[in-house]
Amino acid sequence: MSGHHDHNHAHGANKKVLLISFIIITSYMLVEAVGGYLTNSLALLSDAGHMLSDAISLGIALLAFTLGEKVANYGKTYGYKRFEILAAVLNGVTLILIALFIFYEAIERFANPPEVATSGMLIISIIGLGVNILVAWIMMRGGDTEENLNMRGAYLHVISDMLGSVGAIIAALLIMFFGWGWADPLASVIVAALVLRSGYYVTKAALHVLMEGTPQNVNAEDIVKTIKQTKGIKGLHDLHIWSITSGLNALSCHAVVDDQMTIAESEKLLRKIEHDLQHQNIQHVTIQLETMAHKHDNSILCTAKAEAQDAHAHHHH
Repeated sequence: MSGHHDHNHAHGANKKVLLISFIIITSYMLVEAVGGYLTNSLALLSDAGHMLSDAISLGIALLAFTLGEKVANYGKTYGYKRFEILAAVLNGVTLILIALFIFYEAIERFANPPEVATSGMLIISIIGLGVNILVAWIMMRGGDTEENLNMRGAYLHVISDMLGSVGAIIAALLIMFFGWGWADPLASVIVAALVLRSGYYVTKAALHVLMEGTPQNVNAEDIVKTIKQTKGIKGLHDLHIWSITSGLNALSCHAVVDDQMTIAESEKLLRKIEHDLQHQNIQHVTIQLETMAHKHDNSILCTAKAEAQDAHAHHHH
């Protein structure tokens, strides 16, 4: 299967990209935190806070890829692939908390803007911008920032980080030329707003996966049409579509076929459906074939309830 191979190849590339980015960002984050502390600039500190969240998110993403490669076992039949999504949630939540903390800090600074050593702030933020551009470029070139939620989260961090450095540069210039002390907290608030936004989106997307929501890149109606139009399929029910992790979508359903169909014919039918669904971003298909005689209801979606245990007891005499 080439799809599987691509998945692994992308995985390796993603890991390498993350490792390089992680090292660069972590080292610079330390520089910026110390710099922000010494120059007394909230814009720099908020940018360093942002870089810290970057470093954390890159670290978690790395861990997630490494853990995600662990083989499936009887205890975890999907292996640890979901860990990536948990990482993304954690990542999103840290971003939101950092943003709120910066807002809180900035309010006080608007009231009485402290002295900021601007030339130091300017130099550090310019280097910071360069570092972010470098990392973003490495990620764009080497990693899968489109499909993979984990990589995407890390990449969004770096991009909004870049804007943070721009904010700090502008603030430093405004303080230098016009003596506008409030430019520093203002820049930090803008950074915080960006941080909040990316945190919200990453968290929302990851929670959608945890809630077994239908993947964003799958159109459920098209899927139903594809299966129903396949020659030999008479009906369809109990449909579920969900993501196991980024880039790995699964589907299960019951399909009604003619009761004269041989196993060989049904195999052929299933192969065709699997092939068609592969083109619609479904990588893992499980279909239970049934005849008209099999008791089922006509709703396409599953109507199974989580029943009380004792209701089942009478089946097991």
